[in-house]
Amino acid sequence: MQFYKFTPLVIVITFCLLSLPSYAQNTQVVKGTIIDKQSELPLIGATVEWLNDDGNIGAVTDIDGYFRLEGIPIGRQVFRISYLGYEPMTIPNVVVTAGKEVVLNLSLQESVEQLDEVVVTASVDKDRAQNEMATISARQFSVEEVTRYSGGRSDVARLATNFAGVSTADDSRNDIVIRGNSPTGVLWRLEGIPIPNPNHFASLGATGGAVSALNPNVIKNSDFLTSAFPAEYGNALAGVFDIGMRTGNRDRHEFMFQMGAFTGLEANAEGPLSKNGKGSYLLAVRYGLVGVFGGGGGTSAVPNYSDVAFKVTSGTTKAGQFTFFGIGGTSAIDFLHDDVDEDDLFAAADEDSFVDSRFGVIGMKHNLLLGDNAYIRTVISGALSVNELIEERYFNLDQDDEFTALYTNFDNTETRLSISSYLNKKFSARFSGRMGVLVENTNYDLLGEDAEVGTDNDGDGVRELGTLYNFDDNALIVQPFVQTQYRINQRWTLNTGLRAQYLALNETFALEPRAAINWNATDKQRFSLGYGLHHQTQPIPILLAASFDSDGEQVRTNEGLNFTRSHHFVLGYDYNFAPGWRLKTELYYQDISNVAVDSDPTSFSVLNAGADFSFPNGKVNLVNEGVGANYGVEITVEKFFSKGYYGLLTASIYESTYEGSDGIERNTAFDNTYVLNILGGKEWKIGKDKRHAFTVDTKITTAGGRRYTPVDLEASVETGFEVLQDDIAFSERFDPYFRWDIKFGMQFNSRKRKVSHRFFIDLQNVLDTDNVFIRRYNRLNNEVNVINQIGFFPDFLYRIEF
Repeated sequence: MQFYKFTPLVIVITFCLLSLPSYAQNTQVVKGTIIDKQSELPLIGATVEWLNDDGNIGAVTDIDGYFRLEGIPIGRQVFRISYLGYEPMTIPNVVVTAGKEVVLNLSLQESVEQLDEVVVTASVDKDRAQNEMATISARQFSVEEVTRYSGGRSDVARLATNFAGVSTADDSRNDIVIRGNSPTGVLWRLEGIPIPNPNHFASLGATGGAVSALNPNVIKNSDFLTSAFPAEYGNALAGVFDIGMRTGNRDRHEFMFQMGAFTGLEANAEGPLSKNGKGSYLLAVRYGLVGVFGGGGGTSAVPNYSDVAFKVTSGTTKAGQFTFFGIGGTSAIDFLHDDVDEDDLFAAADEDSFVDSRFGVIGMKHNLLLGDNAYIRTVISGALSVNELIEERYFNLDQDDEFTALYTNFDNTETRLSISSYLNKKFSARFSGRMGVLVENTNYDLLGEDAEVGTDNDGDGVRELGTLYNFDDNALIVQPFVQTQYRINQRWTLNTGLRAQYLALNETFALEPRAAINWNATDKQRFSLGYGLHHQTQPIPILLAASFDSDGEQVRTNEGLNFTRSHHFVLGYDYNFAPGWRLKTELYYQDISNVAVDSDPTSFSVLNAGADFSFPNGKVNLVNEGVGANYGVEITVEKFFSKGYYGLLTASIYESTYEGSDGIERNTAFDNTYVLNILGGKEWKIGKDKRHAFTVDTKITTAGGRRYTPVDLEASVETGFEVLQDDIAFSERFDPYFRWDIKFGMQFNSRKRKVSHRFFIDLQNVLDTDNVFIRRYNRLNNEVNVINQIGFFPDFLYRIEF
């Protein structure tokens, strides 16, 4: 993408915004619900106060735990929530704008000790998970963070790369590498149910993509977990994105229009379903604009993508609360050989590729309160994921006898029906528990063919397609769990859990204990210790890989593979060493076994799957005899937003190793050795009444170079496609990765109308640093070429809310 192609648009928008007049201060509504953290029962009579220098404005929650504060000034505000017998809470830096009412859905924790004269006031720790059972290696993230941090492209997955223990040295995709694990080990959940890869241009078995299909404008504060997660999360080794969708405004219809380089054109509507405010709707639609501005994302090809998201809530009824939700997206891109630039990241000059992907999730969630201390939550969903890829290769290019042949054909459709149900009970202020089960039945209609595993049967010098997999069947997985939390006293908390996992396809079973203990040594210091045993099914392209027996019959020789197994050990320390500041460090060790490797001695291991855009071809007759280990230290120093600025420093030093069937210990493809992020931002109030704001945000990232396996040039020339020197797998590495992003933004709040405008321009890789993307074999000149990642790239966004 070239900046000059949308410079006139940026100038016009900026001029319009700067031309807005400045008026006297106006106000907005702040509302929401207050519930008990363990039982989720509404708290009737809880006090909510707006804290300011001129006196407090307050309200009391009603029978539904609902409150409403009117006349709250525009800007960043502070609120306090209190309730007899519960630990009070203070919420700083609530952003109040003119265009949209603020909704705060909060939970209070019952005190386990009788407090007399001393009152301990808790604050909202945005680093703590929403899930009260997740007390180690977990934090929540907010929509504001997704849009605030520079370089993030409004992508929740890219946001996670700012956190300690997470790395990505690949600007082309948002795959997440957590503590040296393959991105295939990441679990995505939406509204409590596992979902397929929620990205545009996704591929079978992967968890990332070029552009996120998760719209940050419809999600609420959600959780990101990196290790030893609670028993309700399973079938994942690396981490969990637990995404929740926010509820639409139950009192007022609100609208938003937005335009961004990556997010595209967006329209968003929400409001009440009825006059009594007992239900609401939320709908958002986006259409990609990257192609409109001249391509981008490392290719001259024009990507097309769009997505939709919705949530409809019934409100609380005698039969409970019903919620209907869904997301869906489509994406397509054609890479044509005669349009390829020499530095194109994805296309080849002798090949036409056609990529098409679609996915969707639709579900219903039911929440029913059982008495005063328990509830049951059930989610039923259906999901669809379709990935298609066709590659046609040109032979004797630009010669009289030029011809084409189909070289790759992938046609994969995955449909999933899932049901999750659990009972949550609060036995006392000290003890609560949760017990449930997740059942997923997936139908796989999969076909993978590639000429690289085929043979030249007719002697024309071109290999025919060989079958990688051909599968049309169901796979049922059942995962029951139980977990408890016992608050020994105000300073000690013990979490325990047990999860089982059963895959009917090959009758594989596993049992997983989980435990974590937290000690608040002082009001400012906290220690944590966690352990978890985790299992994950093999990636589908590996598990269902096909070979042929002596009679020519297809055999799925990997179908009997067991789960990969991983023991997680984590020790953490948190220190709030000054108001608004925190230091957090974690030491971890991950012991991995039952890894799928070749039956003959080689360097192959499934732990490296996901390092490329496709899974290894022709890997059959695998056995569970590989091992691996990840260990390291993570440090976070964070200045929460206050006094107009924030800062974040995260550092990770780690090692990730594995052994294939040859017994040689090697570094994995994801062993960057170190990752360092430095972020910061400043907000200035502008205008006569300081109602508007100007912001500057910046981010610097550096990481150890990605490891790679050298190309065997002689073998590649002989075969006509890339062959790697697998005997020295991942022995080489690229130069260290470095990138600096800087973002400038404006926020305008109208006085006469409930309208707000926001604009930013995000200058990504502002120094145009050359970071290596790949070293790959060029079959046209029989050389190994170095391709760099995306250079300088300006992103922008304009939003109006009313």
